[in-house]
Amino acid sequence: MSEIKTKPTNLDVDGFLMSVEPEKKRMDSMELKKVFDSVVNEKATLWNNNMIGYGSFHYKSEKSKQEGDWPLTAFSPRKRYIAIYIMSGVENYKELLDRLGKHKISAGSCIYINKLQDINLDILKEIISTSVADMKRIYNV
Repeated sequence: MSEIKTKPTNLDVDGFLMSVEPEKKRMDSMELKKVFDSVVNEKATLWNNNMIGYGSFHYKSEKSKQEGDWPLTAFSPRKRYIAIYIMSGVENYKELLDRLGKHKISAGSCIYINKLQDINLDILKEIISTSVADMKRIYNV
């Protein structure tokens, strides 16, 4: 069984966000951190794949036998988009996603946005807070 490579670090989240380019993505990422901070009662942590995660849960995959720790929710400023990780699965929030604004989703847990002005931040806050509550209940954390 291979070891999971995504792990929390002790690196400074704000320092990382200050290094995000281009400037518009940096500003959106810093604002997005404020959104997460306002609804998640967990400390932001920089994970080693440039993901800002909140809280954590331990999982065991029934398919691959892999296990490890993963954030309850997270976001990551990527080159082409900002990824928002809804660990309980985006399909659980279809009604809210329909009102979110311009975004794309993965089949699993990712919401992809180009810029914050494309989405309704109040709806995003509701998705994040509901997902974190669901994860805490599911994983008993």
